[in-house]
Amino acid sequence: MKQKVFLFSEGNKDMKTLLGGKGANLCEMTNLKLPIPQGFIISTEVCKEYLKKQKKLSNSLLNEINLNIRKLEELTGKTLGGNNPLILSIRSGAPISMPGMMDTILNLGLNDDVVEILSIKYTREFAFSIYSRFIEMFSNIVKQIPREKFTEIEHKLKHNKIAEKNKFYEILTEKYKSLYKKNFQEDFPQNPEEQLIQCILAIFNSWNNNRAKLYRKLNNIDDNMGTAVNIQEMVFGNLNNASATGVAFTRNPANGENKIFGEFLINAQGEDIVAGIRTPDEIKNMKNIFPKLYSEFINYATILENHYKDMQDIEFTIENEKLFILQTRNGKRSPYAAIKIATDMVKENLISKEQALLRINPKDITILLHGSFNKDSIEKAQILGKGLGGSAGIAVGKIVLRSEDVVDSDTILVRTETSPEDLNGMSIASGILTAKGGLTSHGAVVARSMGKCCVAGCPTLSINLERNEIFLGNNLLKEGDYISIDGYSGNIYLGKLKIDLSEEMKEFYEIIDWAKSIKKLSVRMNADTPEDCIRGLKYFAEGVGLCRTEHMFFKADRIEPVREMILANTSEERRNALNKIKPYQKDDFLQIFKIIKDKPINIRLLDPPLHEFLPNTPKELQKLSKSMKISLAQIKERLQKLEEHNPMLGHRGCRLAITYPEIYITQCEAIIESALEVLKENITVNLEIMIPLISSLEEFNFIKTIIETNLKEKYKEDLNKITYSLGTMIELPRACITANKIAQSAAFFSFGTNDLTQTTFGMSRDDSGKFIEEYKEHNILNKSPFETIDIDGVGYLMKLAINLARETNPNFKIGICGEQGGDPESIDYCHKLNLDYISCSGFKIPIAIIAAAQSQLKK
Repeated sequence: MKQKVFLFSEGNKDMKTLLGGKGANLCEMTNLKLPIPQGFIISTEVCKEYLKKQKKLSNSLLNEINLNIRKLEELTGKTLGGNNPLILSIRSGAPISMPGMMDTILNLGLNDDVVEILSIKYTREFAFSIYSRFIEMFSNIVKQIPREKFTEIEHKLKHNKIAEKNKFYEILTEKYKSLYKKNFQEDFPQNPEEQLIQCILAIFNSWNNNRAKLYRKLNNIDDNMGTAVNIQEMVFGNLNNASATGVAFTRNPANGENKIFGEFLINAQGEDIVAGIRTPDEIKNMKNIFPKLYSEFINYATILENHYKDMQDIEFTIENEKLFILQTRNGKRSPYAAIKIATDMVKENLISKEQALLRINPKDITILLHGSFNKDSIEKAQILGKGLGGSAGIAVGKIVLRSEDVVDSDTILVRTETSPEDLNGMSIASGILTAKGGLTSHGAVVARSMGKCCVAGCPTLSINLERNEIFLGNNLLKEGDYISIDGYSGNIYLGKLKIDLSEEMKEFYEIIDWAKSIKKLSVRMNADTPEDCIRGLKYFAEGVGLCRTEHMFFKADRIEPVREMILANTSEERRNALNKIKPYQKDDFLQIFKIIKDKPINIRLLDPPLHEFLPNTPKELQKLSKSMKISLAQIKERLQKLEEHNPMLGHRGCRLAITYPEIYITQCEAIIESALEVLKENITVNLEIMIPLISSLEEFNFIKTIIETNLKEKYKEDLNKITYSLGTMIELPRACITANKIAQSAAFFSFGTNDLTQTTFGMSRDDSGKFIEEYKEHNILNKSPFETIDIDGVGYLMKLAINLARETNPNFKIGICGEQGGDPESIDYCHKLNLDYISCSGFKIPIAIIAAAQSQLKK
């Protein structure tokens, strides 16, 4: 029979898929002879089988669980429900860390008899405090009684001072048991083995709770992994003042500093520190209270970091001056810390450059580029309060007090403390501010994993949910008021502070340099203005993969001649309007060419639907009537003639040039004249001129002939002084299917995946937001195809087009310039397709460089 339950001594760190991350690491630490409370693990295979089938545990599995209980009793010398009681924790443990998303039950094995035995062994206050907590956790997690009901009972008991201090937990326990009986018309379960089975089922069910499903969706974690269940002997940090609990990182998870970082609480259980119920003490102060144990802990932390070769997040408990390690895992860290830790570990010879690169989440790079508060702005700002810098970064937004009310990123979620139920609001808000909790509280840990700014544990913050207002010290603010928070200093400011672009850390440049030396794909930028080009080069773009000429027309002083061109009734009218536009285009191209120099630049000729340029307001119509010297009625008549039922599939792209060839002729003249102009300054432009929305070889050849004939006639021998090529954007399924024919005449292809996705799915990108979430919710789509390439459909068409084109010419140049060009998963697919380059917006270029290097390393 296949083994489904494993003692800690029967596994290792390489068994994460089967035993979950937590369980595999407990096994590994057992093998390393660290002081681990012993236990056993029910594998993820059991969870998957349980969720797929009747949600029932087989008799063979129950027997295997009972066998391992007996083995654990033998190991510990304790008995579940016996005179020397074995008390257990029941914890989830997925193959990929999902902190706080599933459930934990502590102190299992307590009942009315066991609590009396512990009262004699320790104290009644201790025994009943852990019994009351077990009843609360079991009732909430296993039986779904809302936790608020228990909180209400506890607060009422404290407020009314009904009980003497030493009787408080005894009375609290009785009241909790009464609540349980009232809800289920039966006594709280007394059989520890029955308690255990119910808790195991609850942990399996927690795999599909709403917060766990949302976390997996946000972090691209497979829903089919399942969770293991870790059953482990309890050790008590709340036994007395010689006991404690703590969480520590082997390096600072906020800034990457190579220094132990964490917190501990004397006389507390682990949930107290994570939940932020009490404000903990810094880990460095532990050496003053438990000097021997502090040295012991530092030694174990060093062993674990060197063994795993990564920054570790370690949970520990001290029971009666004896140290136990409860868990280790690779620690969640801010994007800033991730880069610093990776580069430092290379310099420390712990890992290679290649390993360092594979540890960077490419999407985290953008967070480094979010900037910092402007110095002048800070000097003038009113500081409302100060908390702990829980997660690096800055954020500006409106105060929102309830997670469910966060609807956009222009918000700061303000809570007394966060809980897993706040995950959705935290994922949307630009920052998180809490009144309670420390640097390892839920809010801080989750914010760091999301790359969100967080200020935690602000002591002067109080929240009134009934009145929708907060006090920061003596300052009253209403929900909707703007604040600015600094996740580095912990400062909270009144109003909207100005943000400056950040000065990147030197480690950022080291990582980029390593990636550039490894990657195969060239990374270009989508850039429509000189400012875009400067920014893109700053972030190491190797050229321009898409310059959208229509974006040059949207400036206020240029829109009028564009509108005149669109509404022209004759070629002469259109030529007059184009003559006004041409100098603007030349000026832009001149500036761009001087910045880009000899790097390749792909210029797309006019593409979008004409309605995007048309006037809408009476004032705009009057102005156009005056400039064109025709009546308002004539303007409206011409506008009516231009109306289209489906503009995205209408008179746009190459169809414009077939109808009005003078548009593309004028644009190409502006491009060539600008290239000849900068040639006088010894700048040789590497020009790629791209014709959009081609669906056939005949379309391409018609436009190519018009353009080349005009350029040869107009510029004669001067044309030979510059290098240019004519290619096309592949954004229609028919173009993919006939790519071998189009490649006979075109010099290059660039996949316009935005329109290719729209035309493949028959789905408007602009309207997809109305239904795409439901598609994801019902597992029709895992992701929006407008964010990540749909490999089965759009990806197949791309692969087909590449194969067909390279049958015609094995060295045919092909790139991508849609939004997906900056998406790491899409970049990996482009790498596999052997594209020549990817192109994306300026801020995504570092993402693309690192993702391209990772794809090469994974090959």
